Amino acid sequence: MSRVLCFNVFVVFLAVLACAEQRPNVLFIAVDDMNDWAGVTGGYSGKVNTPNMERLGRLGMTFDNAHTASPVCCPSRTALMLGKRPSTTGIYNNGQWWLPHLPDAVSLPMAFSKSGYAAIGAGKIFHHTAGFNPPSQWDHFQRLLFKDDPWFRGKKLNYPWSESSGYPEGYPFSGLPGTPHEGDWGIIPGLDEGKYDDARTVDYVVGELSKQHRKPFFLACGIFRPHLPWYAPQKYFDMYPLKDIVLPDVQDGDLSDVPQEGRQLAASRRADFLRIKERGKWKEAVQAYLACISFADAQLGRVLDALEAGPSRGNTIIVFWSDHGWHLGEKNHWHKSTLWEEATRIPFIMAVPGITRGGARCKRPVDTLCIYPTLLELCDIESGDGLDGVSIVPLLKDPGMRWDIPAISEFRRGQCAVRSERYRYIRYSDGTSELYDHSRDPGEWDNLSGKKHKEVIKVLARSIPARFAPDAPSKNAYDFDPHSYTWIDRKTGKVTHGKKKK
Repeated sequence: MSRVLCFNVFVVFLAVLACAEQRPNVLFIAVDDMNDWAGVTGGYSGKVNTPNMERLGRLGMTFDNAHTASPVCCPSRTALMLGKRPSTTGIYNNGQWWLPHLPDAVSLPMAFSKSGYAAIGAGKIFHHTAGFNPPSQWDHFQRLLFKDDPWFRGKKLNYPWSESSGYPEGYPFSGLPGTPHEGDWGIIPGLDEGKYDDARTVDYVVGELSKQHRKPFFLACGIFRPHLPWYAPQKYFDMYPLKDIVLPDVQDGDLSDVPQEGRQLAASRRADFLRIKERGKWKEAVQAYLACISFADAQLGRVLDALEAGPSRGNTIIVFWSDHGWHLGEKNHWHKSTLWEEATRIPFIMAVPGITRGGARCKRPVDTLCIYPTLLELCDIESGDGLDGVSIVPLLKDPGMRWDIPAISEFRRGQCAVRSERYRYIRYSDGTSELYDHSRDPGEWDNLSGKKHKEVIKVLARSIPARFAPDAPSKNAYDFDPHSYTWIDRKTGKVTHGKKKK
């Protein structure tokens, strides 16, 4: 190689390094089913051990009124990762695959990859049905293999790479017979903390944070907890003695003023809740949920430690979010999948070097559709057409500024909740509605809809989508090959390739 050529290569190398130093990295941390009980959010009446979320809050800005785009995994994650609401995409439930339905969509990691970033990650980011984190969306995504403990999440095959097997001895660990594979909780016998799925995900992320990268990175870390089943090491259960567990406040007749569609949503998992209460297991279940929050928090701490000790400290944007909330008995419901506060409100923290003030808090309503456009603006990436959310960079700079944009959560076609700083307005597909004044009714016990609040409802209703897209096809409409990541439409024979083209 000639000296001139060597010199030119060296110049290009220095230019790449300079670019990596100037453009901020993004550390994109997701947790699953984490409601507003987390210590930074304050939705639980007792003590929650989340020192690392609080540590992250001291580094950046905590959004006290943050909500999911949809209170169930697939539509929530699809909306965030594509920047488009369920009412735009038609992805309303967990039985749908977005990629064969929207093969030309530009996901968040794709947008970064096309702009010169290394889009890498591990864990649950997209929803975990087949096609989980499709290779076409990433420069590299770590596939974790659990051959030595394939049953850690139960008998059902949850991941394309996991292996199904019989339940282990002692299952169900909760002591509740008839428990579905994702309804269990407890301590997995003989499983070291470092072998849990979330610990392995974080192992990969820690390794990437310790490296000197030639390109700026978009690094995704998908922590599964506190999603069911609530399995965590013993020490996290020990943080919450049963005698100290505070149960949610449930009022008799709470749903008497709720429309029929709302009552049906609440009733969808009531059998689980009743069985737990009848067996005297309510406190144990809450204990297990809290233990999983703290286990997820410990994994977050490992990530923050690695970032602080690594070469990317000071030039990395941190985004911490949950896909939706979770009911543990509130409004007589057990699970997610409602349009009430406990299913939509989430912990959401952003730390942006040079912009956010450490320890700042913002009370303005935001939803997860803001994440896509905000990151593009912060990283000086041109925004594509059709994003449904708005950038919250102005709020990151001034959390107290006037903000008239409410948070929107959608669940099933035609159903929507609008959350302002003070009110929650819910409208169901049959036109019935609910209105709650959070300034005096944080438990959402008194439905004010139709009671002298016509002007409030009129203003909030303007934010409900004018059109809800038809339901996307269910996954049963396709044949999926997990080896080649291709989908074949059973009606038309059309093939959608999910693997990254070389």
